[in-house]
Amino acid sequence: MAETTNQPAPSRTVPKKKSPTREWFDSIIFAVVAATLIRWLFMEAFTIPTPSMEKSLLVGDFLFVSKLHYGTRTPRTILQLPLTHQKIWGTDLPSYSDAIQLPYYRLPGFTHVKSGDVVVFNVPPKELNDNVDRPSDLKTNYIKRCIGTPGDVLEVRDRQVILNGKPMENPPKMQDEYFLKTAETISEKVFRRYDITDFENYTETYNDTIQSNDVAGYIIKTTPETAALLKEQDFVKDLQVIKDQPGQKGFGVYPDSPLFKWNKDYYGPLTVPKKGVTIPLDEKNIALYGNVIQKYEDNKNVELTPMSVKMDGKDITSYTFKMDYYFMMGDNRHNSLDSRFWGFVPEDHIVGKAVFIWMSIDPNPESVFTKIRWKRLFRIIE
Repeated sequence: MAETTNQPAPSRTVPKKKSPTREWFDSIIFAVVAATLIRWLFMEAFTIPTPSMEKSLLVGDFLFVSKLHYGTRTPRTILQLPLTHQKIWGTDLPSYSDAIQLPYYRLPGFTHVKSGDVVVFNVPPKELNDNVDRPSDLKTNYIKRCIGTPGDVLEVRDRQVILNGKPMENPPKMQDEYFLKTAETISEKVFRRYDITDFENYTETYNDTIQSNDVAGYIIKTTPETAALLKEQDFVKDLQVIKDQPGQKGFGVYPDSPLFKWNKDYYGPLTVPKKGVTIPLDEKNIALYGNVIQKYEDNKNVELTPMSVKMDGKDITSYTFKMDYYFMMGDNRHNSLDSRFWGFVPEDHIVGKAVFIWMSIDPNPESVFTKIRWKRLFRIIE
C-alpha cells in the first residue's frame, strides 16, 4: 500500500478590499471615460443660445446631435481635458494644448450632409472664435441649416434661395424682418400672443416708404403666416417686409470685394467648392476662394493678392480643392450670422446632425408655470 502524507492546503490570497474613497474614484473615472466615448462616438448635447434658427429652434432648446449620421471625426487635438471644449469649467484657462495635432479623418457614416439638414459645426473664421486661432475641432459650435452642398450653385434672390436653378423649399417656420405700423403702443403680452419674441420699438421713420405720421412702429421678426395674420388686425396700420435691394452691397457680406455687390437678400450666384474640382485663379475666383486656399486646405506659405496666388513663392494659375465645403444659413434669415457673411464650412468642421429636442426652457417666461416648454420636449428636428 502506498504511503500518503498530509500536505498543507495551498494558501489563498484574499484580495484587499477597496476603500470607499477608492471605489468612488474608480466610479468617477469609469463615468468620465464612458461619457467621453459616448460624446465623441455617438451623440452630444447642445443648447441654443441665440435666435438665429427661430422659430425652428428656440433660445433655451436643448438638443441631441448625432455623430453617427455623417460619421464620427477622430480627434485632432488629443491633449485636452475630458468633457471640455475650449476652456476649463468656470475659468478663462484653455482646456487643451495644440502642441500635437493629428490628421483629419472621419469614420464612415450612414448618410451625407444634405441641403435642408440642420447641422452643428465649428465656425471657421478666427474672428468668430474670440480672435483665437484654435484647432478646427475646438472652434466655437454653431448650428444652422445646410443650404448648399459640394458642387451646388446657389443664389438668394429676393430672400428666396435658388439651388441649382430651382427654388429651394423654405423651412416651415422661416422668419423675415418686418416694419409694423400701429395706431397704439403694443405690449409684450400682445406680441407673445402672436408668438413674436424678437421685436424692437421703433417709432421714427424707418425708410422712405414709411410715412412720418406713425403713432408707433416696431421692427419684428416673424413668419410670413404670422405676418399675414397681423395684417388683418385692427390695431395694425401697415406691415412691410424689410429687405435689401438688388445691386446694393451689404455690410460685412462675404466676400469682402468690390467685385460682388451682394447682400443678405440678393446673394450669388456662387458655386460651393467640391473636392477634386479644379478652378482657374482669376480675379473673381481669388476673391471667392482665396481665403479657402490659404486657411482651410492645409497649404503652407500661401500669399494672396487681389490678382494672384503664390505657394512657396511660385505663382499658381489654377487650384484643385482638397476638401468638400458647405454653405449654411439660419432660418431666422434677417437675424443670422451665417455663410452669407463669413463663407464656406469645410468638411472637417462638421460636428453632426441635430436630431431631436429633449428639453426646452423659456429664458423669459410669463410665469414659473411656463418655464418649461412642454410641447417641445422630445420633438424631432426638421
